[in-house]
Amino acid sequence: MRFPRYRPRRMRRTEGLRRMIRETILSLDDLIMPLFVRPGKRIKKEIASMPGNYQMSVDALVEEVKEIEALGIPAIILFGIPETKDSLAKSGYSDQGIVQQAIRAIRKAKANIVVITDVCLCEYTDHGHCGVLKKHRLSGIRDVDNDATLKLLAKMAVSHCRAGADMVAPSDMMDGRVEAIRDALDKAGFEDVPIMSYAAKYASAFYGPFRDAAESPPQFGDRRSYQMDPANAEEALREVEMDIDEGADIVMVKPAVPYLDVIRRVKDEFGYPVAAYNVSGEFAMVKAAAEKGWLDEQRIAMEMLTSIKRAGADMILTYWSKDVARWLG
Repeated sequence: MRFPRYRPRRMRRTEGLRRMIRETILSLDDLIMPLFVRPGKRIKKEIASMPGNYQMSVDALVEEVKEIEALGIPAIILFGIPETKDSLAKSGYSDQGIVQQAIRAIRKAKANIVVITDVCLCEYTDHGHCGVLKKHRLSGIRDVDNDATLKLLAKMAVSHCRAGADMVAPSDMMDGRVEAIRDALDKAGFEDVPIMSYAAKYASAFYGPFRDAAESPPQFGDRRSYQMDPANAEEALREVEMDIDEGADIVMVKPAVPYLDVIRRVKDEFGYPVAAYNVSGEFAMVKAAAEKGWLDEQRIAMEMLTSIKRAGADMILTYWSKDVARWLG
């Protein structure tokens, strides 16, 4: 192995040689495309902070799903923007809710695609938090009531499955929500529906554009009392282990790029299917720099996504899914 007997550059001289020894291959099978659905007809409103992504009415969303299917992307995840909001997020678990309507329309269109649904209350509450609120008996500060929220999350998951969801993805970070949802799905006859748990979801500054897209910023305070401290990695392993014990089939780390170390540790520790969310802020900052001419968007995006897979992710939720499908040809 002494120089000059081993020269790594020998295998870098041509693209063909580089392809032959490439260790990490990003493919269409790795991708999940996030979509935002809202009430109305013939609506396709671009999200200013996320160019190329839209809030869509159900009819427009069905056409988008057909395009995504034609590109070979295997799955979508749905986020709802309801017509009305209240303190108990009733529109989120109504069988006539916007996500439920979208699922049924996709099923009617016979799209051959995996339909995953985000299960959280923040898009449907008038206060923008991920659960039912209560006041702390001593401080008087309002915070999310963990246990009261579990019942509503379970109702939402069951409602999504009644509409025809293939998989549910709780993103709320309440303690015990995977078990509550698993029990509710099993009792309702949906024991074959898997759960993709947002197991290690950090209280990140990278979510800003998403909150514009989903119209779900908290009306007071922040979400640090239930989302994870960005400084903690050991805690992420405990969160993942708890969700697996409660019945999660896939565990997710969110965001992706600032937490590649966590993705790697989760994969090594548990060997479970791992999802990673390449979030809106990661997407938007590259888009903004590319528009300025400072970065090559395609090269940066592919490098980022490959790094997420190299870290151990089996599937990646990314707003670049359609672009990647075209780039890969």
